[in-house]
Amino acid sequence: MAKGFTFKQFHVNDHGCGMPVSTDGVMLGAWAALPVSGQILDIGTGSGLLALMVAQRTAEHGNAITAIEVDDGAAQAARRNFADSLWAPRIGLAHQTIQGWASQQPAGSVAAIVCNPPYFNHGEQADCQARATARHTDTLPHHELLAAINHLLSPTGSASLILPVYEGKQLIAAAPSHQLYCQRVCEVKTTERKVASRLLIALSASPSTCQTEQLVIHQGGEYSEAFVALTKAFYLKM
Repeated sequence: MAKGFTFKQFHVNDHGCGMPVSTDGVMLGAWAALPVSGQILDIGTGSGLLALMVAQRTAEHGNAITAIEVDDGAAQAARRNFADSLWAPRIGLAHQTIQGWASQQPAGSVAAIVCNPPYFNHGEQADCQARATARHTDTLPHHELLAAINHLLSPTGSASLILPVYEGKQLIAAAPSHQLYCQRVCEVKTTERKVASRLLIALSASPSTCQTEQLVIHQGGEYSEAFVALTKAFYLKM
């Protein structure tokens, strides 16, 4: 039996990655706004989940996708997952920091960015270095991430991210200092009665009114209709 997680059109083996396949990543990959043309960038691809979801969603248009990953084990896993997918010719892997990669690229050259970034600015770190890198912002502080997005994103492009509520609000507040602005934010709640635990965030280079929406994952002990509608193109049992 294959290790990892099997979706409707691809398989992800996340062995050796600091963070395994998660609901957060699936929600982001399904929610992110994607263009009909132009390059798409996945910052911190890990196992390659987001790049593969983006490839599936843009199969009709054939966008070139670049996945950035700094961790050795995760980069190896992503490279294998890309090679085994239907979209191998369209996905390139850059095994380096986003800071270094961005410095080599022309300004405004990316049409869309997806990123499930390190979450935590403080707190105890995991003993596993790969997991610590994936979870904490030591190697990718959010101000450096915003600077890279500002440099790379085209004037009409969109950058989509997911963060815990506190860190997400901090990032939204910091974005204008990098000439980036909240375009859309989705408050994610595990159940209707619980407070939001995650924010799906879309940033653009154009100031606009930030549209707020809400997604509840579970209702009545089952996945909500909205969550199923969002993710059914990917999850096998939906």
